[in-house]
Order: sequence, then structure tokens, then C-alpha cells
Amino acid sequence: MNILIYTIFVEINNKMISSSLIPTEKIIERLQYENPWWVTKQVPETYGTMSKRLYFDLFYPFVKERNVRRALVLMGPRRVGKTVMLFHSIEQLLKDKVNPQQIFFIGIDNPIYMHLGLEDILALCKNALNLKEFKDCYVFFDEIQYLNDWERHLKILVDSYPETKFIVSGSAATALKLHSTESGAGRFTDFMLPPLTFQEYIYLKNLNHLIYNGSIKYGKKSIPYCLTHDVKALNKEYVNYLNFGGYPEVVLSEKIQSDMGRYVKNDIVDKVLLRDLPSLYGINDVQELNRFFTYIAYNTGKEFSYESISKESGIQKVTLKKYLEYLESAFLIKVLNKVGVNAKSLKRVRSFKVYLTNSSLRTALFSPITETDREMGNMVETAVLSQWMHREKLDLTFASWKDGRNEGEVDLVLVDKKFKPVWGVEIKWSNRYFDKTHELKSLIQFCKTNNFEKALVTSIDRQGVKEIEMLQFTFIPASVYTYNIGDITLKMKNTTNIE
Repeated sequence: MNILIYTIFVEINNKMISSSLIPTEKIIERLQYENPWWVTKQVPETYGTMSKRLYFDLFYPFVKERNVRRALVLMGPRRVGKTVMLFHSIEQLLKDKVNPQQIFFIGIDNPIYMHLGLEDILALCKNALNLKEFKDCYVFFDEIQYLNDWERHLKILVDSYPETKFIVSGSAATALKLHSTESGAGRFTDFMLPPLTFQEYIYLKNLNHLIYNGSIKYGKKSIPYCLTHDVKALNKEYVNYLNFGGYPEVVLSEKIQSDMGRYVKNDIVDKVLLRDLPSLYGINDVQELNRFFTYIAYNTGKEFSYESISKESGIQKVTLKKYLEYLESAFLIKVLNKVGVNAKSLKRVRSFKVYLTNSSLRTALFSPITETDREMGNMVETAVLSQWMHREKLDLTFASWKDGRNEGEVDLVLVDKKFKPVWGVEIKWSNRYFDKTHELKSLIQFCKTNNFEKALVTSIDRQGVKEIEMLQFTFIPASVYTYNIGDITLKMKNTTNIE
């Protein structure tokens, strides 16, 4: 940016600050309150005593990266620990001997910053510490989505302060990613923080003693796999994870678990449905959107068609598509498209499955389930799929078909870019098929059609390999399988440094 133009720009911004309804000194007092390490040289004890998410070790290297001039955009749904991760990053920076007065944190959702741009706030930060220049600084903007045109403001900062690292967080995942990609090309690095995996749940609850490194037979190979010493105890935790496990605060607080409706529904669901983004999608009737989401949540894992939903809800198809698009952008649901028995995509998508991204959302809207409830099957499917969602680049589908009078379905199918099937998994919360493997007719047909020699089937607590019609089916407890998806994903991300 031309120096003269930028100087004029800053002067105009300073006039805007001085004309604000809130006195400048009060805003500076707030900044000093939000940044206690300027004096104490440590983060507030509230954050310092919290356990780090396993994703922190992936995130922090991006914070420290200074060779590439890019801002870091931390995205994810509400209450998954984004703010805590920012404070853990600040804590680590302090441990790495970064000058405390070169670290700045600003919560953009605070009304005191209303009508201020990022440049304005940065100028106030300089005033608060009497800094002449910003150099080798780390600036954290939390809840960035509350600032209009945030991406334009952030891009200007990245260009104007090349020696300062900017880290921002926001809850409106897809919309943030859209604006980040469109307006911040070459300037922003995106990092998605998903809800807790079952692996992270076990870690945060200090239950790693339930897990050991073993192996399973899958086809002709023996592959490394995390197994359990006590499947009964792991399953007990698994049911607890299905009900309460998606949010770090809920996992660690029995008080919150006793009132999920108030905590999760009011603080997460209602704010997303009623406040965050509906207007961007042209949604006017937020109450209807709320009712529609409740309907979807109750039927998580169910196969839908626009015709069936429209008939049951009384909502027009065009509006339904808009609602689904918004709910997926808000990271509340995941739509899974259907393929046929040969895993080829269908010419006309008549039906699809909709899953909650976090099974505990259902608990917040209705009530906790037990392992004998009929809803367990769909809840386990939801939990399994939510682990796979952490691998954003995978093309996951489900297979469903009609063959004469016979119908078939395979719960989870991975296809490559050419829609060639890679594998299929049958997700069950039942031991029945371990003893009656011949009843897995759909999976058998799917494997034969696609020349598969093996497949994986989940159970309640049975483990082993069953052979039928020249096929090998590896049975794994659903809790163990869910744990391993998260574990393998984290190992892959650590190895490849993918986002």
C-alpha cells in the first residue's frame, strides 16, 4: 500500500476512534484486561489449567510460522475450544520466550469494539503499550465473524505489517472458509478445529489405560490397531461420548451434562440458528429453520428425499435446499450423497442421508440415550461419520440400491475421484451378525459387485474375522473402530501436516 495513502487511512481511522461513543481510555482498559500477560507474563489460570486438545500440536506450528506472510484462520463450530486453543498458543509463546508485550488478544465479539476496524484496534493496542511500531508481534483476533468485511481488514493488516503474525478464529465455518478463500487468496491459511473425537474424549478423561497398541487381521494383512483391555468399560464411555462428548466443557462438567438443553441448545444451537448466518442465505423464517433442524436432529442417520421431507414438514423443496445448505455451512449437519451398488453416482439424486456433526446435539434437544435404546444404531453411525469428517478431502458416500424386489444398503462407502469404490463399512450396534454373517446380504453383494475380498463390520463387543462366500469380514466393536478413526487421522495429519 502507498505510504501516503496508508497514513491518510490511519488518520481517518483515528478520527473514527476518537468520535466513538465509548471513550478511548475505556477501550484501552479493556485491552489491558484481555491481555494480563503484559504485566503478569502468564495467561489467566482458568486457561492455563485446562488440558490441551490433541489438535494443539498440529495448530501451534502454524502459529509460529513466520517465513510465509500469511494470517492463520482457525475455524470450527461453536464451543469446540477455539478460544482455549488461542490462549494455549499464547501460553506456549510465553514459554518460548516471546516478549509478553508483543502478544495481543482481542475478542471481537465484545460490543466495546463495535464500529472499529482491525486497524483501529491495532492502533489502540499500540497506544496501550506506547509502542512506536509493530515488529515480531503475534496478534490474536477471536470471533472474527462479528466484524463486517473482516477478510478485507485482515488482508490489509497482513500486507501492512509483514513482520507480525495474525491469528484469527471464527465459528461460522463454511462462510469463513468461503470468504477466506475468495478474499484472502495467498494471504490466509485455514485450520479447521472439529468437535472432539472419541480419542480426544478418552484422552481428556484420563482413560488412556483402557487402550493399548495391538493389531487386527484385515484381509491377508495384519495391521496396527488400537485395542482395548476392557471393552465393557470402553463401551460405557462410548455411550457417554455419544450423549455428551462433542464439547470439551461438557465432557469435563457433570453440571453441564445435567442441563444439556440450557447449555448446548441455548448457547450453541439457538445462536447458530437464530443469529449467526441465516441472513446471508436469505433465510427469513428462523423459527421454521429451528423446527426443521429439530426434525433433522431427531432423525440423524436416516435416508431422506426432498419429497419426503417436504411432505412431512410442509416446507417447499427450494426452501429445504436452502436450509440444508445453511445447516451444513454452520457445521451442524453433514449431507451424505448416495451411490448405487457399483458405487457409481446416480444421475438424479433422489435421496440422501443427513447426519449431525456431533451426536451430543441430539441429547441437547431431546434426552440422553442408553446402549439398549433403539436410537443407538443411528447414533453410532452419526459418531462414526463425525470422526471421518475430520478428513475433509475424503469423498464419503453410502450405497443404496434396488435389485428387483430386493433392496440393499451399505452404511459407509469411500470412493476415489473417478467414483471407484475404495472400501465399504457396515456400521452395526449388534453382535447378531458375528454369529449370523450370512445375513449381511447387502454387504456381500456390494463386495462381490466391486471385486472386494474384505470389508469391516462393527459390533457391540465381538471381535474377529469371519469368512463367507470367499469374503473376509473383520468385526470390530463400534467403540474401538470410532477411536481408531480419530487416532489414525491425527497420525496422518501429524505426518503430512495437512489441514
